[in-house]
Amino acid sequence: MPIIINLDVVMARRKIGAGELAEKVGITPANLSILKNNKAKAVRFSTLAALCRALDCQPADLLEYVPGEEGERGDGQ
Repeated sequence: MPIIINLDVVMARRKIGAGELAEKVGITPANLSILKNNKAKAVRFSTLAALCRALDCQPADLLEYVPGEEGERGDGQ
């Protein structure tokens, strides 16, 4: 997928663990792990907003577009 989630990088910079962040955001540690490991197929805006609030960052700090990554179809799907 051409969208990369840099959650692990931001977490390391903020020195926050997965359990603490999951609690602050209000999601399960398992769902946070899915995001951290770039296995998510979608992210709710409410979750993205909660992550940004908890990590004091912008969505662009968490999301990165990398053209040509595996799975890119170019037809909007």
